[in-house]
Amino acid sequence: MMTYHAPMHAAVITKQGAPVAPNIEFVTGWPEPQAGPHEMVIRTEASALNHMDLWVGMGIPGLDLTYPRISGCDGAGIVESVGEGVHESWVGRRVLLNAATPVHTAPLPEVEPVPDDLRLIGEHTHGTHAAKFIAPVANILDIGETDPAEAAAFALVHLTAWRMLWTRARIRPGQWVLITGIGGGVATALLGIAKHFGCRTIVTSRSEAKLARARELGAEHGVLDTGEDWSREVRRITAKRGVDICADSVGKAIHGSCIRSLARGGTFVTCGSTTGPDATTDLARIFWGQLNVIGSTMGSMDEFRQVVALLRSGAIRPVIDHVFPPAEAPQAWEKLEAAEQFGKIVIRWS
Repeated sequence: MMTYHAPMHAAVITKQGAPVAPNIEFVTGWPEPQAGPHEMVIRTEASALNHMDLWVGMGIPGLDLTYPRISGCDGAGIVESVGEGVHESWVGRRVLLNAATPVHTAPLPEVEPVPDDLRLIGEHTHGTHAAKFIAPVANILDIGETDPAEAAAFALVHLTAWRMLWTRARIRPGQWVLITGIGGGVATALLGIAKHFGCRTIVTSRSEAKLARARELGAEHGVLDTGEDWSREVRRITAKRGVDICADSVGKAIHGSCIRSLARGGTFVTCGSTTGPDATTDLARIFWGQLNVIGSTMGSMDEFRQVVALLRSGAIRPVIDHVFPPAEAPQAWEKLEAAEQFGKIVIRWS
């Protein structure tokens, strides 16, 4: 059970509603958390915004959220204190949060194991956009001297992208990978991972400027999304073959183009649907082309260790659009809500 002590600074969602940015307030009197059993209090050095910060502000169907509340699924900082069952040696270490906490279910006998249901710190509970946050020790990695702003920007989007490409789509070097909606945190993470594996990449965007920025980061091809079917352009680029993997979080608005862009035996993997979940698909193309349609969300601690190792080795770095001070939290939400960013938006707390 979480209890609180002295007040602290926090970026607070004061009430539910859209747009969200006007409801964000930087406060100096939020109650300070105390660690419960198997938890730790982390003094926040940096937190990062995700689209989840907008969903929490707008309200999530089926989830009874109360306000005011603190969102935030990404955070890095220094362990300040620990609860019962956590070794004191954690105190003083710089750590990074994996906000995806498993909800374990009993396995069925003689049935292949299924992925755990996952809940997010910062969605179901208070999150990281505060001077201090609570985390279970099971969801923490020691990151040593890693820059905390880069670590916070890296965590959730790279975990999500890693599971999408490595675990679910089984990416292999040399494949064609199509990444939709380049500019968002997950999309830029997908690009970095695809390049790490030596894949050939195509990105889409409604913005010529974002396509140009993606090319600077190593994307071989950019396709401008004008609202029309762009799959013919993808097939032209690939000599009519199509792509091996399409990694998407845009959803309904472009689903048809995604499916039509796949090579025979290709994989469509989705982690979100910002334009809506009720897409119309093409079952004939799916079965004649022997396509794979796969869902993916967040990731386990094993996957988190795998991808954070790439950050710590310098193999992959996050793309950071802007770093805000805590007092400018409303402006950070404004930028996220306007979809103006290329990469991650970070709040630097210390």
